[in-house]
Amino acid sequence: MPKGGDLHHHYDGSIYTETFIEYAIKNDFWLNINTLIIQKELPIDLQKDKNWRKISDLIQKNLIEFYKQKLLEKWSSKDFHPSKGPSDDHFFSTFDGFMPAKDLNLSTGLLELKERAIKENVSYIETMFLLFFKDGDAKKMQAFNQRLKNTQQKKDEQTLKTILDEMYAYFNANGAQKQAQKYNEDLQRIHTSNAIDNEKFTLRYQNAILRLKQPAEVFGDLVVCYLSDQSSPLVNGVNIVGQEDREVSMKDYWLHMRMYKYLNEKYPNTKNALHAGELTLGLVKPEELTWHINEAISVANAKRIGHGIDLPFEKDAFSLLKKMREEQIAVEINLTSNEFILNIKNDEHPISLYHQHGVPMVISTDDAGVLRTNLTEQYVLLAKRYPEFSYSEIKQLVFNSIRFSFIEDESLKTSILKKLENDFLEFEKMVFGK
Repeated sequence: MPKGGDLHHHYDGSIYTETFIEYAIKNDFWLNINTLIIQKELPIDLQKDKNWRKISDLIQKNLIEFYKQKLLEKWSSKDFHPSKGPSDDHFFSTFDGFMPAKDLNLSTGLLELKERAIKENVSYIETMFLLFFKDGDAKKMQAFNQRLKNTQQKKDEQTLKTILDEMYAYFNANGAQKQAQKYNEDLQRIHTSNAIDNEKFTLRYQNAILRLKQPAEVFGDLVVCYLSDQSSPLVNGVNIVGQEDREVSMKDYWLHMRMYKYLNEKYPNTKNALHAGELTLGLVKPEELTWHINEAISVANAKRIGHGIDLPFEKDAFSLLKKMREEQIAVEINLTSNEFILNIKNDEHPISLYHQHGVPMVISTDDAGVLRTNLTEQYVLLAKRYPEFSYSEIKQLVFNSIRFSFIEDESLKTSILKKLENDFLEFEKMVFGK
């Protein structure tokens, strides 16, 4: 079946672990056979530790297949069992594990995504990259942080705007524009030189910030992300990522949403898809489940919501559903991800609520590499677990994945939709004989 697009997609988490292992082998990394930590280079003093081995040494001793399996389990959900600890902790720890083996040349990863998408009949992906402001003065940032925290405590939006004005000027005066430009140039070069886009597949990018940092750093990252979005046809929007239930995420959520509001007023053409409501009862206090999706939409002006799991607990949930339906704010449904990270599936998932209230939805993978899944499995899970979705409604979800994309070139979007229509005609002829 044609699958349209994958709109909730993290680049790092979507590359399969085997690719990172191959890179570590190719570059003969060091592996700690006890902790399974890898490093490209190892200080001489650590080389005396017999737990650290060169991968070439493990190959020579015919031990590499054993440690490949260990790394697959360490860096992904393969063979995960609850006895290993909380599934969400395991999921987020995988990124630190394989990060040293991530090929800094993106070509290998982007081409892997493209080839897999074409084989799977996926025609479009919006993938996320983290983007940071670099080289902020430590004392200046510390002072900004203290003022921001004081303002958040008082919920003083007028004072906050004054502070954000100062910070916006500071980041722009200290290289934010140059950093955004450099990122865009590198991305354009890699994308073009590898001929990522063709008649079968199109790839676009979302900039993302990490919500686990101090608030001044978050705002600096946001400024670079917005500047990048303004000046690159490949970049479509600005997202926010990281565990939503962590202390700093919860404490600074009010600030984060108003930072988005501030920059949206400066750059009204930027469209944002925000991770919001990736929470469930037990992760946080019940009262903390009541406002994140609402804030992402009403304050940060999100045009798509990633996950949206706490919907049943949101204050005025029916009004929120009505707003999402009327303003056509789509929710990105990530079934495998929600099951593994939040232990939410079947009738505990709010997908039926969204469906009953006519909220537009898209089906996505989130982190296909870490979760050992793909977009095909997401549609299979949808059909098996939620039989209330008819074939025509599932087909509508596929078209939603292009209609609710942030593709800026309307002629390109129209072309992808037209191809999708033709692909479905062929598919239905093959399956139904009509």
